[in-house]
Amino acid sequence: MLWGMARRPSADFRERLAAAIDAGLPRGEAAQCFRVSLRTIDRWLTRHRQGESLAERPRAGRPPKLGPTGAATLRALVAVQPDATLPEHAARLAAETGIHLSPSHLDRLLRRLDLPLKKRA
Repeated sequence: MLWGMARRPSADFRERLAAAIDAGLPRGEAAQCFRVSLRTIDRWLTRHRQGESLAERPRAGRPPKLGPTGAATLRALVAVQPDATLPEHAARLAAETGIHLSPSHLDRLLRRLDLPLKKRA
């Protein structure tokens, strides 16, 4: 996953879980089989029984500065010049995309993208 968070279950997965419980599967067994917490099951079932969609809801908070296209640009910049320092990568990213990231933010982002900086000996 791009931003280091666990992938959220799809609406289809959530609907299958709700259908299994409606068909008689005990909540505890469903939690083990589907590998989710009982609290999560309760939230999904409440939404399901109220007729709401089980699709993922929008997340709160500020959207990331660097989206998927910016991440692809960053990957390309690092591939072209893997020996560059963090400030150099930040400057090149700003020149390419207009997005200004601090070296420390860029370092965290590179780790999430599994792009460790490799320096020549």
